[in-house]
Amino acid sequence: MSEIPETVSGATRGVVWQSSPPGSIYDYIRVASFSIGPDGLVDQWSRRAVELFGVSAEEARGKDPVEVFMPANLRERGHRRVREILDGKEWTGLVPFRQPGEEQPHGIAEMYVMPSETENGERTALCIVVDVRALRRIETDLAASQAIFGQSPFGFLLFGTDLTVKRTNRRFATVFGGTTDDHRGRTAYDYLPHAEAERLTAALRTVLETGEAVTDLEIVGAAPGNRDRRHWSINLYRVHSGSGRPVGVAGLGIDVTRRYNAAREAASARRNLALLNEAGARIGTTLDLQATARELLDVAVPGFCDFAAVDLYQGLLTGDEAPPGRWGSSTDVGYGAGSAEVRRVAVASAVPDTPVRLGRQRHPGAPAPDVPPSRDGQAAETTTAAPGQAAKGRDSAGREGAGQGAAAPDRTDNAVAPFAGDACGDPEPIKVGSVHRFPFNSPCAGALRTGRVHTVPGPDGSIVQSTLVVPMVAHDTVVGLAQFSRAMGSEPFGKRDRALAVELAARAAVCIDNARLYRREHERALILQRSLLPPGDPEAAGLDIACRYLPGTVGSEVGGDWFDVIELPGHRTALVIGDVMGRGLRAAVAMGELRTAVRTLAQLDLEPAEVLSHLDETARGLGAPAGAQQSARAHKARGPELAEVYLATCVYAVYDPVTRRCTFANAGHLPPVLVEPGAPARLLDVPPGMPLGVGGEPFEEVTVELPEGALLALYTDGLVESRDHPLDEGLNAFRNALTGPDRPLEDVCDHVLTTLDTGHGEDDIALLMARIQGLPSEAVGDWRLPREPRSVGRARELARAQLTAWELEPLVDTVELLVSELVTNALRYGEGEIRLRLLRERTLVCEVWDAGLVQPRRRRAKDTDEGGRGLQLVGLLSAAWGSRRTPRGKTVWFELALPDGEGSAEPTVDQLLSMF
Repeated sequence: MSEIPETVSGATRGVVWQSSPPGSIYDYIRVASFSIGPDGLVDQWSRRAVELFGVSAEEARGKDPVEVFMPANLRERGHRRVREILDGKEWTGLVPFRQPGEEQPHGIAEMYVMPSETENGERTALCIVVDVRALRRIETDLAASQAIFGQSPFGFLLFGTDLTVKRTNRRFATVFGGTTDDHRGRTAYDYLPHAEAERLTAALRTVLETGEAVTDLEIVGAAPGNRDRRHWSINLYRVHSGSGRPVGVAGLGIDVTRRYNAAREAASARRNLALLNEAGARIGTTLDLQATARELLDVAVPGFCDFAAVDLYQGLLTGDEAPPGRWGSSTDVGYGAGSAEVRRVAVASAVPDTPVRLGRQRHPGAPAPDVPPSRDGQAAETTTAAPGQAAKGRDSAGREGAGQGAAAPDRTDNAVAPFAGDACGDPEPIKVGSVHRFPFNSPCAGALRTGRVHTVPGPDGSIVQSTLVVPMVAHDTVVGLAQFSRAMGSEPFGKRDRALAVELAARAAVCIDNARLYRREHERALILQRSLLPPGDPEAAGLDIACRYLPGTVGSEVGGDWFDVIELPGHRTALVIGDVMGRGLRAAVAMGELRTAVRTLAQLDLEPAEVLSHLDETARGLGAPAGAQQSARAHKARGPELAEVYLATCVYAVYDPVTRRCTFANAGHLPPVLVEPGAPARLLDVPPGMPLGVGGEPFEEVTVELPEGALLALYTDGLVESRDHPLDEGLNAFRNALTGPDRPLEDVCDHVLTTLDTGHGEDDIALLMARIQGLPSEAVGDWRLPREPRSVGRARELARAQLTAWELEPLVDTVELLVSELVTNALRYGEGEIRLRLLRERTLVCEVWDAGLVQPRRRRAKDTDEGGRGLQLVGLLSAAWGSRRTPRGKTVWFELALPDGEGSAEPTVDQLLSMF
């Protein structure tokens, strides 16, 4: 029982008796008691004695303790001690004892014997016995506990059941100051911030109530007099008395700040590696400059920062080819000076509905706008947050989380990103797509000039904590500027963050520079390809023409397929389609050489088979070391690789709109397809011949009469052949696509390309289609003249009458004069019957045929010559003139523009006199 004063209102009212629960020191040291009567026999035996000696009270009472519990060799001494005690002498000592029925000692007891008397004055004794082994164990445990508690390098403290500190060790006192006794009675609130103290108190209460230990509870605080944040790992467990009664909670604290910092660094490194991996996968997926800039911000926000913007040099976006470092001052690193024009191409924010601004600068002297830019937008990437909301926080490990009162990191797209804190000092918002300049002394301009990263703190009152201004450098050239900002509450940028920002900007810069180079090469390739193909929509007399070209190499837009529409004398038209083996720029160069050769040969007005024969010789000479005109031996000696490049297939066709006949010659190409009105499409039977460049085989010609309204299609194998479909299936599908109701020719081309599974990208595709529209008979004047002098006058009469019928009176005088010259030459130098033909289409063509093989040659007549000036006169008065061989002689022709067209100017007096 314990005596406790009871206090009410500061005054002691009295004394109450309180029963102490079990669990005192006596529970641990195992104290027992018994008494010896005047006869030296046991008369009382306590319950603790029963537990200590293992003998019940019934068995012990009335027995001699010396005979029962002591070994035989000690009994004589024991009887002597008992007599002394009963004579009134106290005794304390160690006594070996045994269990009843055993001969060997069971243990050693420390005995306290105190003489006493009964009511009758008889001598008795009270014996208190303690198990020495328990005492030694307790002493050892206490010494070990004291050593561990006092010498432990970890902080230790014991909380009582009232959650106040009962005891601490020296390590704890060293960290939090004072002596160990100074901390008695304190609570968690005396050491930690309120929020952390609440967490620790709740954990202590839980451990005390449930008995379940708490391990590795992370607590953040600061030691007294030190502002550095420390991280402690706390282990809590409930402490019990010997009887199992909870007496408090023990806490072991370990300073894990270094471990936390290492974990933070590791987490930051993992985050950076993950960001770099994501950047490698997401940045540069397209060859578009602005798309690449947006991809950079998609990676950076919100994984790396809260706000970001990208500005690129305006000259870079417009395709200027100024060399790096030549714009502005000599210290420029990139495409222009730090104050050169840049365009904002992308902005991103992870803070919803919060007005934020990045990097807007007015040109010095420019007036401030009266009305802020609108938010309609070009493809901008921004996010804003509601006014008054705090920015999303970012902890020291780079993890994202909403701060107190923060909005969720939702992301939206807008056209304007008005940042409350500007990295370069201008308060105006900036609109994505607008062109602006950085002030020369601003951090942004400095980063562009020097190629170095600048860290700019956020201005007062801004939600921006700091901004990294990072130049985007590719191949030692600055192409633009990236700005990364973190909001208040996020971890400041460190060295690792600066390195990551530089790496992200560099990766995007390389992709942007690659996109610039691709665009430049792509434009050059397009210029090359367009120069090798007919410009615009080709026109031809008696033909409605439509064409399509799709290169197999999408990256370069060039290939080896080509087509051409060449105007020939007499309103005839040469239709050409070819395919150089191979793809890409090398095939395109070979194709250009062959196309030039075809055009040159076509001007000679040769038969189609002759054109292909000469073209075959040209193809065999292409790429030879000594030039294009090489022998077959040189062709064989230059090796298979170079020879293979210049192998090509080709179809050359000549269409005459007067007769509606078309003559074909084929050099290993797919046959043309003809669709007659109301009939299915069919392949024309044109002998294929050998490809150009092989040599040794002649080419054959086939003449086909084409009905009015028929559709003629020339194509390359990329249209009808692919890896998944054999050639026969492709040809059948092509014929089926051409067969159908009449529709405009352009629609027919589109229908063919959308219907056929072309497998575009595997091979080049060229398609040339012509609808037959022959010259009407009323547009043709054809006469045969006898070989006699009066035919000259007859020719003038026929020409005058025909031009009058065509209402071309302004051309009568010129035509009469030129017809006279040509018919006269035919009579003088030609042979056989003379034929005169006038053709009216887009121009007026006059042809004079005879059987002579001698071609007319224009020469300059001497002053004393009476003739020789006729062809000079023809060349001067006509838009064009020439001669060509025919199967039965030759044809001399001239061409005049129609009066309502762009006619040639009348010859001047000086031009006329120059003929003499």
